[in-house]
Amino acid sequence: MAVHSIAASSADPVFEDIRPCRDDEVTAELNKICNDKDLLQGIINFRYPLLSKLCPFILKPFVRKYLTQRCEHIKTIADFQKRVADFMHHTINTTTDGVEFVGFDKLSKDTGYLFVSNHRDISLDPAFIDLALYEHGLDTVRIAIGDNLLKSSAATSLMRLNKSFIVQRSVESPREKLKALTKLSAYIGLSIKEGHSVWIAQREGRAKDGDDRTEVSVLKMFHLYGRQLKQPFKDYIAGLNLVPVAISYEYDPSDLNKARELDARERNHGQYKKGKMEDLLTIAGGIKGYKGRIKVVAGDPIRGGFETPEELAALIDRFIWTHYELFPSALCAAGLEDKVKPEDAAKFKARLSQYPEELRARVSAMYAKPYFNLQQSNQAQGAAAAASATDSAKSA
Repeated sequence: MAVHSIAASSADPVFEDIRPCRDDEVTAELNKICNDKDLLQGIINFRYPLLSKLCPFILKPFVRKYLTQRCEHIKTIADFQKRVADFMHHTINTTTDGVEFVGFDKLSKDTGYLFVSNHRDISLDPAFIDLALYEHGLDTVRIAIGDNLLKSSAATSLMRLNKSFIVQRSVESPREKLKALTKLSAYIGLSIKEGHSVWIAQREGRAKDGDDRTEVSVLKMFHLYGRQLKQPFKDYIAGLNLVPVAISYEYDPSDLNKARELDARERNHGQYKKGKMEDLLTIAGGIKGYKGRIKVVAGDPIRGGFETPEELAALIDRFIWTHYELFPSALCAAGLEDKVKPEDAAKFKARLSQYPEELRARVSAMYAKPYFNLQQSNQAQGAAAAASATDSAKSA
């Protein structure tokens, strides 16, 4: 049965297995977090490594009590998101050299937007967009996350409390996969129609090699619900208020881990087996690691200029490539040390020198890719402009 024939809103029971948490569920989800044995042990291992080996059973009640006290005044999703905003400010103050938000002041408080950004960090990409919206007085986004991140009860509860909805990537049957994607498409479309903004990455998985390119399949997924509504691709997408976002990190806390994974895939014919908690450890590393400067730029909603998913992907890519901030790390990696201050070049070299020699070129290429994408985009734009001028001259 078609989703639109049974779902009148994003609150419909058909979305029960993918939707975020509701206010009336907050207390129960927080209780799951405070009593999750794996989470409690993880906190003990991290904060008290020596004592965790000697007497973990003694520490667990104290950690549980601490978490419970921290959560006792959180009664709604808005309360939880206020805590997340406070945490993000702390993260910015302790792990970055500042964050700049651009373009969010042009957005309306009364409109739902579909934010599509490049994807470098599992949790921080949507978190920085959320913070930008929060600081400009707009509601935060519903966040699309893959079910591969739901490795524990506590992680699932945390993500649902943070307005995350589930992309069911683990479905394998083509029939069931289409059904899941159609439901996802309907949830996104209905959310935006109701004034709820949504964030989703431009591709499945992070751009580990630094190559930010929109997957056409993501854009086709958006239109599955539009097809049920008998709306052409360009008309339906125009109604989604799709806002491209470029997120730039001067330094990526996960750069070495990404290089290791890419190297392993190359040596094993594209195969790579993640550790059981690898994604969650990556999230923690991204939050705690040094990031340098960060810039987040939101564009205007894309209303036209495309007919097909491929043409829309090109528009999104063009925006991201031209608004990605080329920090000194990117310029140095691209061989343009003469364009940066000596101390910035030395800082980048010092970072690379700490990494295994066989991975340095791969890490450097990761940082350089946005520069080369911009050059490629500018050349394509120049060629298109020249061809247009030639055609105009011939017509005249």
